[in-house]
Amino acid sequence: MKLLCVADHVDPLVYSTTLKSRFADADFVISCGDLSLDYYDFIVSTLNKPLFFVYGNHHLDDRAIFRQKANGDVVDQGRVYHGVGATYIEGRVVRPKGLLIAGLGGSIWYNGGENQYTDFTMFLAMIRLFPGLLWNRITRGRYLDILVTHSPPYGINDLPDRCHTGFRIFLWFMRRFKPRYLIHGHVHLYDRNAAREAQYGGTKIVNAYDHCIIQLEVP
Repeated sequence: MKLLCVADHVDPLVYSTTLKSRFADADFVISCGDLSLDYYDFIVSTLNKPLFFVYGNHHLDDRAIFRQKANGDVVDQGRVYHGVGATYIEGRVVRPKGLLIAGLGGSIWYNGGENQYTDFTMFLAMIRLFPGLLWNRITRGRYLDILVTHSPPYGINDLPDRCHTGFRIFLWFMRRFKPRYLIHGHVHLYDRNAAREAQYGGTKIVNAYDHCIIQLEVP
């Protein structure tokens, strides 16, 4: 299975007339946030492949579309809005083509803006995933294949400034639920030689800035 992963920056290799020929064999697309819904619309309408995304700490104007209303209704159930054929997976577990994916968006709290969390409030957001993860374990024999986040884990692919510090709670999540991949954005890779991948236990951590390709087998 082939995944096209994007994050943070409109990549000219993706936002291009050659997108379909270049990535025609991708099974689906994953976005780690800080990109506009219009960008997702272009990718989905060109490739005609499912796209799963979380929000980051920027490009949040449309985030209210996917949030729960005061009366308990969920707007469009977080799926399709204004032609954007993308699935919002923050706080959700999805199972496309047998692959087990969950999403946790947002960044570390640094100035009190929208979609920022402390480690404790990120843990509270993470609790929403637990029933789906346990169901995966019972029915599929494993908790998760891919955790999609915006921010990296603490000390892995992150930066020393407060805004780009990773979440410590992600380290606990990887030890407890053992996803095969944690795919994130948030940290821009301006140097082509900068490390994009790291390993933590049995989990490969991948920075999807601009775009990257992940190939894996479904158990």
